[in-house]
Order: sequence, then structure tokens, then C-alpha cells
Amino acid sequence: MAPKTHDRRQHNGLDVVALVDDLLAQAIQAEASDVHFEPTADSLVVKFRLDGVLNPVEGLPATLTDNVVARLKVLGGLLTYRNDIPQEGRLEISGAAAEKVSDVRLAIFPTIHGQRAVVRLFYRRQDLLALEQLGFSPQIERALKAVAAQSQGVLLLTGPAGSGKSTTLAAILRHIIRTLPGKSIVSLEDPVEIRIDGVTQVPITPHGQMTFPTALRSLLRQDPQVLMIGEIRDAETARIAIEAGLTGHMLMSTMHSGTPAGALLRLLEMGIEPYQVTSSIAAVVNQRLVRRLCERCKRQAAGEYEPVGCDACLGTGFKGRLLIAEMVQLDSDLRKAILAKADLEELDTLLQTKGHATILEDGRRLVETGVTTQAELNRACGLSDGAAP
Repeated sequence: MAPKTHDRRQHNGLDVVALVDDLLAQAIQAEASDVHFEPTADSLVVKFRLDGVLNPVEGLPATLTDNVVARLKVLGGLLTYRNDIPQEGRLEISGAAAEKVSDVRLAIFPTIHGQRAVVRLFYRRQDLLALEQLGFSPQIERALKAVAAQSQGVLLLTGPAGSGKSTTLAAILRHIIRTLPGKSIVSLEDPVEIRIDGVTQVPITPHGQMTFPTALRSLLRQDPQVLMIGEIRDAETARIAIEAGLTGHMLMSTMHSGTPAGALLRLLEMGIEPYQVTSSIAAVVNQRLVRRLCERCKRQAAGEYEPVGCDACLGTGFKGRLLIAEMVQLDSDLRKAILAKADLEELDTLLQTKGHATILEDGRRLVETGVTTQAELNRACGLSDGAAP
């Protein structure tokens, strides 16, 4: 259930400053990760991304579109007179909100109905700093700590955008800093999302001369022991990353893949030799975030809890998110299958016969304890509501 859409027809160009400030303040109070200003033929629709799902919260007159976007451009230091090109910038937040928000980014894009704006909010989450706070099952948490202690190898995190991969990587790096002091740790990120004391963080700018492959090659001559790459996007980066994991470096990165087996096959599709994959990959973690049922308004029906919606959750029925995950470590059988160039179905069947706990099975514990719903678990894992878990 989405929050009610309000129509602020009383606003005019004179108080757009207050209107934008108010919307951003509301978003921060609700801990929205993104604020969308979407122009249509007859209105400017404002949406908050709450716990990973977009919800409409305001319907503004279309006549305010240009003024609202212009105000956002001023806050972001962008060119107010260029309405025909994409622009990106950062917003400065002051006052009490600055203690809650660490970074605010703005992206503008022209459409047929005017300029579309998206504000992305990054929060200072003291409850998600340590690996133990993230919510991994005890088995996966122990395995991750063991992998983090290794002197070489590659740890891959997979999952869609917004599934918490960057938060997990940051927590693993903090764990290494705390438990293995003195290690040289360097990260390459586009952009740097979470600042970590004790890590040399290098921003990779889009379309710049210092690309991921260029920076990674140079960094390998900087005597790093632990390397973190924000994402493996292409074959060249994948090849250098795998070579780093084979030559005395612990390397961590992310890939967009639906399953651990899919990530392993994607490396092969990028031209990585099977023997290099089997020799370098320490583990693959696949994770998602599911919405937590609002404790104030959830109700039980037919033995299961369901969302209702109240003021505390802005009518969504959910408040906050929880981590679900699966982890695959390569053993002799899996290595043989990769060397034999097994396909996705064969790898999944092999994992199933070995009793691998899937991400759906990890999420089922949250459904059984009434923390989330089966429909939400299916949504997060890309299944239809009627699909069997």
C-alpha cells in the first residue's frame, strides 16, 4: 500500500524554495534512499524510495516543474540555463539533517515533459558498520570472516542494485582493519559511497582517463594486500582482478548476477579461463534486502502476518529492511564442474545435491517468524507472488 498522494495546488513559484526544502526534510525523516521528481503532462509527481520500493507522496502542478528543478540545480551547483543535457551534482545539507545524512547526490535528465530530477540520500548508519550487525546467518558470517582472513583469493558479492553489497564490503573491510591491523588496504570505487578510516579509497570518475583497469594495474605496484573494486563490469577488469587474486592479494568486488553459479559462469563468458576461476575464487555471496513488516500495524490473518499501513510506515505496511543471503565456496566437485564447463543448470543441480542453502531458504526463516511476508520474499528474489519458494 502506497502513501496517499497529496495535491499542493496552493504552491506557486514564490515559495518553491520552502517546498523543496520541505520535501527533502520529509524524505530524510522517512529515511528515503531516493527522491524522484517525475514530470508528466499535467503534474510533477514526487516519489520516495522507501525500503527499496518507490511510493508516490506528492502531486504538484505541472507549472511548478521548471521552478522545482531550477531550485534543485541551484542547491546542486548545476547550470540552471541548460535544460537540454543531463547534469549531476551534490547537495549540501545543513542543520540537524547533516548529522543523519552523509552525502546527497542530484541527477537531472531532460524528458518530453520537462526535466526529471532524482536526489539520492546516503545516511550515517551506526547500526550497519560491523559485519556482525548486518544480519547474516551464523554460518555465512563465520565463513565470511574466514575468507577475509585469507592472504589471497577473490570474494565476489552478487545481487541487483540496492541490495546492500557496498554496505557488506565496507563491513568486511572494517573487520579486516580490526582483526588484522597493519594490512595495506586500497579500494577503487565509482563513486566512493562509504568512507572507511584505514582504507585508501580512490574515486574512479566516469569517462575519465583513470579507468578501473588502468588504476588496478597501477595499484598492484603499490604493495596492497587487500583490494576492493566497486564492481567488475568488463572483461579487462575481470582478468586483472582474477590475476590479483592469484598473486598474493585478497580482492573483493561485486557483480550483477542473480545467483552464485551465474556469477561464476559470467566470469567464464568474460574470457577468464576455467582453471583461473577455480584457482582464484574463494567464495561468492548472493544477497538481497527484504522489507520488514511494520511492528505498529502488521496483523495476523490465516496464520500469517500481513502489511496494513499506518502513519509510522507512511502507509506502506513496512518499516526497515533485512538481509537474506546465500554463500558458495568452491570445493573439489564444483571445481571439476567448472573445469568441465558445466552450464548454469548443471551447476545449480550440483549445488542442490550438495545441500546448498539457497537465498529463498534463508529468507523463509523471516517469514516463519512473522518478520516479513512470503510475497515480499518472492518480490525481493524476483519471483511472482504465486511462485513456490
